[in-house]
Amino acid sequence: MLDEDERRARQEAHWLVKEFGAEAPLYAAMKAEKAIEQRDFGRCARWKRVLDILADKRPADLQQDSAAKDDSPWGRRIGHDQPSER
Repeated sequence: MLDEDERRARQEAHWLVKEFGAEAPLYAAMKAEKAIEQRDFGRCARWKRVLDILADKRPADLQQDSAAKDDSPWGRRIGHDQPSER
């Protein structure tokens, strides 16, 4: 059974992939760096675990997980919009 810290790390990793796709590890690294700067080593450990979880995913999986979000007009990000019909 997963403990609370592991559950939260997996939840954060899932959210990052959903939100940022293949760029998710970059955002997790930025969060870990900020935690180090603030000397919050517990939070840094969680973001390190998030990075480990993201490293276990293949880059294609990260891209595919974020593609599902791009189907709705509210989920599209700059550069990922589909061409409009004319």
